[in-house]
Amino acid sequence: MSSSLRTIRTRALVSATAVAALLAVAGCDGQGKDQGKASATPTSGSSATAPAAPPGSSGLPRSLTGQKPRWKECAAPTARQGTGKAPGGDWECAGLTVPLDWAKPDGETFRLAMIRAKATGPGKRIGSLVFNFGGPGGSGVSSLPGFSGDYEKLRARYDLVSFDPRGVGESEGVTCRSDKEIDAAEAVDGTPDDAAEIKAATADARTYIAGCERRSGKVLPHVDTVSAARDMDLMRQVLGDRKLSYFGISYGTELGGVYAHLYPRHVARAVLDAVVDPSADTEQGSLAQARGFQLALDNYLRDCARKGLACPVGDDPEAGAEKIVALLKKLDKKPLETDSGRKLTEGGALGGIAAALYSEDSWKYLTLGLQEALTLGKGNLLLAMSDSMSGRDDKGRYSNINAANTAINCADEKKRYTVSDVKERLPRFREASKVFGDYLAWSLLACTGWPVDGRTDTPEVSAEGSAPVLVVGNTGDPATPYAGARTMARELGRGVGVEVTYRGQGHGAYNSGNACMTKTVNAYLLDGKVPASGKTCG
Repeated sequence: MSSSLRTIRTRALVSATAVAALLAVAGCDGQGKDQGKASATPTSGSSATAPAAPPGSSGLPRSLTGQKPRWKECAAPTARQGTGKAPGGDWECAGLTVPLDWAKPDGETFRLAMIRAKATGPGKRIGSLVFNFGGPGGSGVSSLPGFSGDYEKLRARYDLVSFDPRGVGESEGVTCRSDKEIDAAEAVDGTPDDAAEIKAATADARTYIAGCERRSGKVLPHVDTVSAARDMDLMRQVLGDRKLSYFGISYGTELGGVYAHLYPRHVARAVLDAVVDPSADTEQGSLAQARGFQLALDNYLRDCARKGLACPVGDDPEAGAEKIVALLKKLDKKPLETDSGRKLTEGGALGGIAAALYSEDSWKYLTLGLQEALTLGKGNLLLAMSDSMSGRDDKGRYSNINAANTAINCADEKKRYTVSDVKERLPRFREASKVFGDYLAWSLLACTGWPVDGRTDTPEVSAEGSAPVLVVGNTGDPATPYAGARTMARELGRGVGVEVTYRGQGHGAYNSGNACMTKTVNAYLLDGKVPASGKTCG
């Protein structure tokens, strides 16, 4: 994770197995079960406006609605998508032509990258189940095959479908810097302590934004969440579905909520898991995440303390938190060496710590990483975990997840902050989290100076007339705190938002392995059984 002011905002999906693979590269053999969700570093909430409902298929050019995707065997993901092996087997890839500007549907177009695996049976095929795994900025084309084992029962009756949203991966992916420039930005302090560090950080942010505008200026005004929701409705039509069935995770819940608002009568069945609070503006979302990540870290520290001598920060959770704070302060002055020649900065350590908090399965890697840093003075493991979120592979290539994340958030979010605003708010953020507070406060500057105005303060998700939408909240979720699910359910509207609670740890609930949660969601998606709002699992 870069230590610059913007990367703290990412909400992408990283699996425990991805962390394990990177740790193996770093020289630690760990076995991790893929539990699904881990978002990249904490973020402020993005938002989307709610203009008048867009035209239906009759108002769009036949060149768009009459498309016949040319499905073919998938190649390996590109560097912008996150690299990896070709999915092989039953996976097919195709492109979907969409307008660059939805206000001009017969104007300039580009192609969204899509992926699918057809339903296997038994049972009658329901249609397509479209996934968005979060970010904003995560590539669905590279993510879905890796998580497909968790959705095998759903695949019996659905084609599993995902895509790279506009600005992401191979869908006109936003680019701001070269790989070497991203690495160099690691040296910039994301929690500046004095005037000189503030000057360096804000100068670096200006350079970054200039790079985004130079390389991707044409697409920057059009990567907002409303436009992505319109893309999904065109996708629904082209896939041949009368209504959309949808599974959104993390930022994908916001995208799903905006879709339901724009097209309430086009919703078939939708699951929103790890829910973004639609009522929270940028500052409120960041502050909630500061509390959420601190809660998750405290839960880890209590679990670590129970292990006694095996815990590198000791058997007192409060003292353990102070040891982590002390480590970060030390790294702020002098980064740790790694075997790769790169250095573990304070920002990199924060990224590594955050990565491990998205799945309880990854806590053991956090223990190993802290042990290496505190006892051996090495930063290999924490840096490897940080890389798993920032999209850096073992060859030094970055996906465009951070650039896309910034571009989408800044296209959505109206508020712009100043250095004075951050200084004024720092005490509240520090009170919310002694570990993550400073970083999240300074991340408020991520859109300052952005060349595109944001749409609104918060997204509109009211969806009167929609079919029931399952809204799943996890009480231990660090990146999308539990309260967001209740708010989303309420704002979707009476009879639409159906709240389900999972009492657990990590980011999201369906992939947690909890049998009650799996059964509840599957019964809804496969059989249309809507649970009583307020149902609790775990």
